[in-house]
Amino acid sequence: MPTAGGRAKKTMSDRPARAWSTAYHAAWVYPVAGEPIADGTLIIEADRIVWVGPRAARRLSASVREVELGSVLLTPGLVNAHTHLDLTVLRGLLDGERFFEWIRSVVAARDLLSPQETLDSALLGIVEGLQGGVTTYADTAPGAEGFQAMKALGVRGVAYLELFGPDPVLCEQAMEGLRARVGALRLDETPLVRLGVSPHAPYSVSDALYAAVAAYARAERLPLATHIGESDAESQLVTDGGGAFAKFLNGRGIATTMRARTPITMLEQNGVLGPNALLIHCIRCDDDDVAAIVRHDAGVVTCPYSNRYFGHGVAPVAAFVAAGVRLGVGSDSMASNRRMDLLAEACAAMPSSDARDGWRECWKLATVGGANALGLGDLIGTLEEGKQADFAAYSVPAGSTIDEALRFASSEGARAQLVVIGGSERVRDGRATADTSAIVARASAATARIREWRALARAT
Repeated sequence: MPTAGGRAKKTMSDRPARAWSTAYHAAWVYPVAGEPIADGTLIIEADRIVWVGPRAARRLSASVREVELGSVLLTPGLVNAHTHLDLTVLRGLLDGERFFEWIRSVVAARDLLSPQETLDSALLGIVEGLQGGVTTYADTAPGAEGFQAMKALGVRGVAYLELFGPDPVLCEQAMEGLRARVGALRLDETPLVRLGVSPHAPYSVSDALYAAVAAYARAERLPLATHIGESDAESQLVTDGGGAFAKFLNGRGIATTMRARTPITMLEQNGVLGPNALLIHCIRCDDDDVAAIVRHDAGVVTCPYSNRYFGHGVAPVAAFVAAGVRLGVGSDSMASNRRMDLLAEACAAMPSSDARDGWRECWKLATVGGANALGLGDLIGTLEEGKQADFAAYSVPAGSTIDEALRFASSEGARAQLVVIGGSERVRDGRATADTSAIVARASAATARIREWRALARAT
């Protein structure tokens, strides 16, 4: 519809999803890096942000594609700094199991899923994340399905290839397998999706393998992620060689002894801590552990709802923040969570999130916090000139103040009306731009099959 100035204003679906120069107008633009902007405009060219500011402060040429978003809050895209996309189809199927038994059930269920079902599970996880405004995923899995799914749906992410090896005698064999997997996929990396490596956890990785993977990651300039400081059983294994995990390993002929003062100390001894390292969970971290993390500039991701699911406790977020740790938030897998809601996770992690500054800190943790934890803070996480055009828009009541808008967009079930990644619209008018109906149907069938297997297993 023509305006007083004579130039037609376009809604989200009136023009192609990508143009060389596009201006998005919103009731509120929240750059995170700066103050909120009422009646703001974000301008992108190709995959980059070129301008952010008040709408009235910038005149646009007739060649610029304009998108009127209306009463929305426009923010940086959310960053899920830890997830297992391939486990999405297991949502709700393993409830009630203790941590050790849950791990064994996950392994068994993974073995039952076909490659196509595993891929569909990863695709479904991304689709659900996109609906909530998640633009970046740090996925951890033994297979390549998460890597393939992120590429297929055009999202940003790091696919950490998971490896296991509690027996130090088999360290080189495990490394040969890892090198082969990385070599097979490295050439398929894109500007949006890259590979990483993930020695799983202290109860599934020997000191020798931790040291070997850390050295390999440094030499190959690969990001590294590991589960650490998550449970009492893990700490007991590391500090005195006892507990449930030790009993299991001993039963397989693997000796267990004291490895270090704490799990974080064990990582430091094996050269794992460093700027390329992402430490997942870190619930059991004392002051010396926090100091070690800062000393080596490692990133940390906390997963509050998954931690509650197992009753593992709460990460010392206040200590991390006070020390300047690069801290992000993740959903973990849907096998230990119910939904990929990064803002709910962030608010659960932050104290006093109902206060004005608290809401802003939640958004910071879910955006630039995760970006920094993954070492991507120079590319994403804030709306600034020169950064990648990754952002989301959420409907808010007309006339909302910025704090009302932040609170409303953080509410349970809030869905993004627009999601843009690298300049390409992946959600428009609240719907994925890709046809996802077949993905949802196939993933639902996989869930039903695993549910039936679980029921039969319990019956026998």
